[in-house]
Amino acid sequence: MPADQPTVLVVEDEAAQREVLRYNLEAEGFRVAAADNGEEALVMLEEEAPDVVVLDWMLPNLSGIEVCRQIKTRTDTRGVPVIMLSARSEEIDRVRGLETGADDYVIKPYSVRELMARVKAQLRRARPAAAGLQLEYEDILLDAETHRVMRSGKELKLGPTEFRLLSTFMEKPGRVWSREQLLDRVWGRDIYVDTRTVDVHIGRLRKALGIHGGDDPLRTVRGAGYALG
Repeated sequence: MPADQPTVLVVEDEAAQREVLRYNLEAEGFRVAAADNGEEALVMLEEEAPDVVVLDWMLPNLSGIEVCRQIKTRTDTRGVPVIMLSARSEEIDRVRGLETGADDYVIKPYSVRELMARVKAQLRRARPAAAGLQLEYEDILLDAETHRVMRSGKELKLGPTEFRLLSTFMEKPGRVWSREQLLDRVWGRDIYVDTRTVDVHIGRLRKALGIHGGDDPLRTVRGAGYALG
């Protein structure tokens, strides 16, 4: 499974609904993590921030509204898009869901095709490279669909790991990524790689970006990690 394959966390207590969502999301190329209650979902969020959360309102014990509130108040997860699923169709309920921080609100019963389109729309906003879009930063252009990188109009030769590193940086310029976060995003959580390997590939990326001249756009943040710009 590719390390940069986008992940959707499905939080749904009805097993049949959960499996329908899993099947359709995997058919669309997503990696799916699933939880059947709010407490489990929050634990999973601590272990791995997904790219999109599909969250049912009516959950046992901890409601979807409370899960959404906690996602949006935590600094490490507040940027993760949340799509709220609910049988509550009144305007006041929709407003409450959105005011809690949900990025989208889908009323049950819903069209699976429409929900897949909404997940993709949130992914384009949160992880444009994973959605196959072009990214630009200063004089660097990255085309995620063709896997080509240009700098000042000249094509750069990047290995697959360096390409995924650059994609990660260009999706969130200025954000400082720790070595552990880069390992999770670029190599994947299931693969053991020493953190020093990150430094090696950062060095290769810097060399590739500077092959035709120009300033080094990557910044080393002592004790924290790396950032673009």
